[in-house]
Amino acid sequence: MSSNFKFDERALKKVMQDAAAQVSRQVTGQLNGLRTQYAGRPLPEIKAALQRTMRGNGGSITDPELTQYAELIQANTRITFVAKDAR
Repeated sequence: MSSNFKFDERALKKVMQDAAAQVSRQVTGQLNGLRTQYAGRPLPEIKAALQRTMRGNGGSITDPELTQYAELIQANTRITFVAKDAR
């Protein structure tokens, strides 16, 4: 028994890129929502909210990244998140 299945690597890559771009837009919106809510607030408070947001998206964040994003949010700096597979 033979199979006529053909794997289209370009199509799969396109789907992955589209999904990563969608996640990037979603997380960027969430991060900037945190920015408007937490600008000027203490870092531990921002880090806790940021950690909840990332976990809610099924993701994780290292402590150095958490601190970096929290500092940007505290300074009211707009953030653009780019998922790894969106590049």
